[in-house]
Amino acid sequence: MAAADSPSAALRRRDLCSRGIRLAGKMRSDVVDLLDTYVERQGLDASASVAAVEGVPAAATEHWDEQTGTQRLLENLAAYRAFRTLLAQMLEEQQEQLGEADAALGQALAAVLLQVSAFAYHLEELLQLESLAPPSEEATGSPSLPHLGLFERKLRGLGVLRELAQWAVRSARDLRQLTKPSLDTSLALSPPESP
Repeated sequence: MAAADSPSAALRRRDLCSRGIRLAGKMRSDVVDLLDTYVERQGLDASASVAAVEGVPAAATEHWDEQTGTQRLLENLAAYRAFRTLLAQMLEEQQEQLGEADAALGQALAAVLLQVSAFAYHLEELLQLESLAPPSEEATGSPSLPHLGLFERKLRGLGVLRELAQWAVRSARDLRQLTKPSLDTSLALSPPESP
């Protein structure tokens, strides 16, 4: 019996998924709070339309119900790695722009960045549990961050936070899907053999 199919591995997977769902819920709540603060401190309109942010995969997917557990985990991991880079850039720009004048916004950004990093690590743990080595960060690449003017950076930040909130919802949904008994074997790369 493969390690990924053992009862202890199934229990560990369920435990990791449950903790991941809680982490995603907390992250979404914190991102929504951060969004409110960000809009206010940056002088933006909360209803401002923002184009898709380069380097961030969209949380929405047309074929979500057709994805395997492995695909879900890998897409989540790639997205949170991208968010880690984007949030680090936003934090750096925030410090350059306002310095210590707006420490609360900087602290909130740093706290969400920490949650994103922890969640990416959590996803790597899930992949390792399934005997799948997470792809290296060099293999997935980091989003390219073009030099933008101040207003464009503010809008990009708004877009990043909005998409991150959507990813938190999708991640919880993906992890719930992985805990369903009928999908316990869906993480395997190859389909189960017929008897």
